[in-house]
Amino acid sequence: MSDQTPIVQGRNIVKRYGHVTAIDHSDFELRQGEILAVIGDNGAGKSSIVKAICGAVTPDEGEILIEGKPVHFTSPIEAREMGIEIVYQTLALSPALSIADNMFMGREIRKEGWMGKWFHMLDKKKMEDFARDKLTELGLMTVQSISQPVETLSGGQRQGVAVARAAAFATKFIIMDEPTAALGVKESRRVLELIQDVKARGIPIILISHNMPHVFEVADRIHIHRLGKRLCTIDPKDYTMSDAVAFMTGAKEPPEQQAM
Repeated sequence: MSDQTPIVQGRNIVKRYGHVTAIDHSDFELRQGEILAVIGDNGAGKSSIVKAICGAVTPDEGEILIEGKPVHFTSPIEAREMGIEIVYQTLALSPALSIADNMFMGREIRKEGWMGKWFHMLDKKKMEDFARDKLTELGLMTVQSISQPVETLSGGQRQGVAVARAAAFATKFIIMDEPTAALGVKESRRVLELIQDVKARGIPIILISHNMPHVFEVADRIHIHRLGKRLCTIDPKDYTMSDAVAFMTGAKEPPEQQAM
C-alpha cells in the first residue's frame, strides 16, 4: 500500500430514509496518521457518513475503500474485526462490570486447555494484566484497581477506559463521537491529550465534535459537512473558527478544493 493511499475513503455515498436523503453523494477521506475532525450543523449528516464507514449504516449507493480495497460492512462487528474501533458518545460501557471486563467485552480471553474449551472459563488474570498495561501506556493508571466497577470512576476516567479499549484493539483507525461533550474542563483536557497520544502511536482518528476550540487544537484537517455531503476540507492553520462556522452554516462560500 502506498503512503499516499487513504486509510479509508468514501466515494459518492448515498443513504436515504424514505423521502429523506441523509447522505447525498458525499465523499470522505481519512489519511494515514492524521486526526480528521468532522464538523457540521445538526442534521447535516456528519454522523450518518461516519456510520456508513463503520458499518452501522449500509449505503444505498457509492463505495467505501479501506487501504484502497472495497469493503461492504453489514454491521459494526465486521468493521471491528478489520481493526476499526469506535468510541461512542454514550461510551458503551457496562457500569457494573470492572475496567478489565469492559476492555474485553465481546472478546473475552478463555483459559487454555479443557477448562476454557469445555467450561468456557475466562482467564481473568490475563485480561487484567493486558488492561493494566494498556491503561499504563496511555497514562491512565490513576484508578485504584483494574478490577473496580466502572460506575465508581469519574467521567474523565470512564472516557479514558473507552479510549484505551479502542487504542488497544484498533489496527486501522478509531472513530470518536463527541468524546468531550459531557466532561468538565480538566477532564476534557486529559481526553485531548489521550487523542494526541493515540495519534502518536500511529493510529488515525476520525473526531466528530461540535467543540470548535478542541477541533482546531488537535485536528490536522477538518471535514465540513453540509446538507448531506462534504462541503469542503480545510487546514485549521489556514482558517479561523469563525471561518469554519461560516462555511458550515452557509454564511460564507467555501474555498475551492485542491489536493491537501
